[in-house]
Parts: sequence; structure tokens; C-alpha cells
Amino acid sequence: MSSTPSHHPPVAHGRIGVLLVNLGTPEGTSYWPMRRYLAEFLSDRRVIEAPRLFWLPLLHLVILMTRPARKGKDYAAIWNRERDEGPLKTITRSQAEKLGERLAAGEFGPEGKKIVVDWAMRYGQPSMAARIAALQAQGCDRLLVVPLYPQYCAATSATVADRAFDVLKAMRWQPALRIAAPFYDRPAYIKALAVLLQQGLQNLDFKPDKVVVSWHGIPQDYFDKGDPYYCHCAKTTRLLGEATGLSEKFLMTFQSRFGPKEWLKPYTIDTVKELPARGVKKIVVIAPGFFADCLETLEELGVENRRAFLEAGGEDFALLPCLNHSSAGMDVIADVVRTEVSGWI
Repeated sequence: MSSTPSHHPPVAHGRIGVLLVNLGTPEGTSYWPMRRYLAEFLSDRRVIEAPRLFWLPLLHLVILMTRPARKGKDYAAIWNRERDEGPLKTITRSQAEKLGERLAAGEFGPEGKKIVVDWAMRYGQPSMAARIAALQAQGCDRLLVVPLYPQYCAATSATVADRAFDVLKAMRWQPALRIAAPFYDRPAYIKALAVLLQQGLQNLDFKPDKVVVSWHGIPQDYFDKGDPYYCHCAKTTRLLGEATGLSEKFLMTFQSRFGPKEWLKPYTIDTVKELPARGVKKIVVIAPGFFADCLETLEELGVENRRAFLEAGGEDFALLPCLNHSSAGMDVIADVVRTEVSGWI
């Protein structure tokens, strides 16, 4: 018999929501979808810290007039045409589905079946607001948000937290909220990267002179203001080198520079151009900061940087895939979630 009065509205409760969140992707490669996506992304104060009075006119009157067409061509080169979406969306959806399958199979024990897994994009669709609302409607009164960024950065991890807090501000009955901690040095993550790298090297038909460990860059002044991102990247690089015994082959670099500011150095594109002149003719590139393959790995590293290296006199170039929804990658996500829901199940 129900303990609620007959006139009480129906209320679902008692479940735990897990929301996997990645950066985002446009809804199409033509001008307007690209413009909408870039406008949302580049309007975030965490991403671009320039004064609004200067930045917004530049964004809307210059950048959004030219950049959508150029970036749209880059996205078109990697687009998942079967699903008509960017690969980041395809992979993040699959990660959520595979985690749900593990929970249904009892990986977290009987109480793990209380968990409802969903996914969202920080910019674009599906939105965090929509998916948090959907989880609450399914009775999730506790919510774990998992930014799929192993290394903390204000421009990625913090903006996911900002958006989650903004969504909760509009809710009458807010779920209890946890934001998963960065996992740049978790043993499960380092182990998965080591497996990925060692298997990738075994499958090559050449022996690399160097392994370029490429990270998404941030402006130097973000680091100077106290962002721990560089330190997290450096520690992951060190731990991965120790786990594989390849430290002496590693070159840590930073990619995806945008605008005139000085960013973290050395730049990946400059490094690969210089290596052949130094006698380094065979390289492998990995991007451990990206948990799913996307524009920055598939096009920027796999096409642009490959071309730059070979045109500079390089002979062999291999880009290894991200963890994606591989078994090793899913072990990492499951490890993070299991730790963060401790006490709830």
C-alpha cells in the first residue's frame, strides 16, 4: 500500500543518473550548423577569457563570417555519413550504451542496476539540460556528471560543471550532484593507455624513432593564472612513459592553437616539421587527452600534421586511435564511475 495520499502527484525517485559529457560537435557541416556550434562554443567565457567588449564584435563580425565554411570542410572529411553526425557523437553514445550494458550485466552488483546512464554534449546536441531533465524524469534523485576529460582544464572540465549548476538552478527538486574528478593519473587510465600504445606499436610495419604525445593546447596565460592542465598532461606523459618503458622516445607537444596569443609549447605542428631535419624520419603520434576520436585527432593530427611531417622529409607517420569505446577505454570509464558513486550504491 502506498504511503502517499491519494491526491499526491506521481514522483519517480530512488535511482542514480550517470551523465557522460564530451565537448560537442555541430549538427551538420554546412555554414549555419557550423556557425551555431562555433557561436555557442566560442561565446563561453571559460573558453575565451578576452574582454567581452573586444571579443564579441570580433567573434560575430569576423570569425563567424569566415570560420564556419573552413571548419565545415574539415568536419566533412571525417563525418559519419551513415548516422549523419560527427564521430565524437557516435563514440560518446556508444560509450554510454556499453556502460549501461555492463551495469545491466551486474558489473557493479545488484545495486548497480539502480544506475541510469545517459550522455550529452557540452556544446550542441544532445544538450546537458535536456539529458539531466530526462534522467530526473526517470527517478534519478542523485546525479553523477562525468566530464570525459582526463586532465582538468577550466576551459573543458570547469565549463561542464558550470553548465550542470546552471541547469540545477532552474529545478525545483534538484538531484544531489557530483562532478567526477579528473583521472589523469588513475592506474586504470594509465594501464589502458599503455595497452593501446603497446598494441599499436606491435601492429606497425616500422619502428618509430620517436613517439609524439600530443595534447590539446591552452593559452600560456591560462596556465600562468593557475590552471593545472599542463601539470596534469605532464604527469600522464611521465606515468605512461614509465608504464611502457618508452620515456626516452617521448616528445610532449601541444596542438590546436587558435588566435594570436602564445599557447603552451612546443607546438605539435612545428615539432613534426622540424623532426626530419634532426634525423627523426619515423614517428608515432598519440593523443591521450582525447577520450574519443574527433576533429582534432582524425583531421588535425591524422591529415594536417601527417602532411606536414612527410613534406618536411619524414618517411613513416602513424596516428594511434583514442581509447574510444574499446574494452580498455570502457574499463577506465567504469572505474571512474564505480569510484564516484561509492556511498550511493
